[in-house]
Amino acid sequence: MPERPEGFALIRLLVAGICNTDLELQRGYYGFAGTPGHEFVGEVVDADSRELIRKRVVGEINLYCGDCSWCARGLGRHCPTRTVLGIVRHPGAFREFLTLPERNLRIVPDGVPTRAAVFAEPLAAACEILDQVAIPMGSAVAVLGDGKLGLLVAQVLQANGLKVHQFGRHRSKLRISERRGVVTEIVGDHLPVAEYEWVVDATGSAAGLRAAVGMTVPRGTIILKSTVHGEVPIDTAPVIVNEVTLVGSRCGRLEPALELLAAGAVDVESMVADEVGLSDAVRGFGLAATSGMLKVLLTGSAG
Repeated sequence: MPERPEGFALIRLLVAGICNTDLELQRGYYGFAGTPGHEFVGEVVDADSRELIRKRVVGEINLYCGDCSWCARGLGRHCPTRTVLGIVRHPGAFREFLTLPERNLRIVPDGVPTRAAVFAEPLAAACEILDQVAIPMGSAVAVLGDGKLGLLVAQVLQANGLKVHQFGRHRSKLRISERRGVVTEIVGDHLPVAEYEWVVDATGSAAGLRAAVGMTVPRGTIILKSTVHGEVPIDTAPVIVNEVTLVGSRCGRLEPALELLAAGAVDVESMVADEVGLSDAVRGFGLAATSGMLKVLLTGSAG
C-alpha cells in the first residue's frame, strides 16, 4: 500500500490500458525501470478533499512543481522538474493502489462507462492537436496510421468539423473510424503526393514522418503523434525547401476528452480487443505486443 502524501489521493485501480508507450518502455525507452501504466480509471479511497472519496477518476499524468516559469504559463506538462506517472520517476497505474496529486484528478461523468473512461488520457492526447494548431473548420486532414492513437485522432478531428482522410493497413480497424464518418483508405504502394495542408503522423513507425512529408503541400503542417524508441532518419531537404512546419504533440487536457466521451461523440469501446486481470499482466503485455492488436485492458480487483 503506497503512502499518501499531503495533497495526494490514494486511488484503487478499476481499469488500466496498455499503450504503445508502455511497450516502448519495455524495449528501453527512457531507460525505464519500475511500475508502468498511465492510462487508468480508479476509485478514490482517501484524499484531503473529502468530496473526491468514492468517486471514479482519471488523471493528468504529469506531476509538476507549480512554481517555475513553465508552470506559471500553464505549461506544467513541460515543467523541468516534473515526474510522469508510470514513465518518469513516479510509479505507474499497473498496481492495485496508486497515488496522484488531487489537482491532477478529474471526476468521470456518471454516464461514461469505466471501460470507455480508460481512454480519457490517450483521447486527450488526440484533442491536444486542436489546442496546438488552428485548423480551419471543414479543412481536409490526412491521418496516417490505424493504430489505437490514429483511430482516436481521426475520430476527434472528424467530431470537431474537419474532413478526415485516414490511411491504414487494416480494414477491420479502419471500419471503427468509418462508422464516425471518416473517409479511409488502405495504404498501397504509393501515397498521395503534396495533397494535404494538414497531416497527422500516428503510425508509430520511423517511416511515418517520411511519408507525411511527401503528402504535405508547401507551407503545410505535420503534427507528430508517434513515439518511436531510437533515432528517426529523415531527409530534411523537402521539409526546408517546401517550408513545412513540424509540430510535436503529446499529452493533452482531460476536459475535452471527457466531454467527447460523455456526448458519445467517439467510439472507444470498439477498440477494446481483450481484457485480463492485473495479476495476469504479463500475459496482457504479450497480447498488447501482438501485431495489429488494439487496446488490451488490465482490470483491478475492484474493476
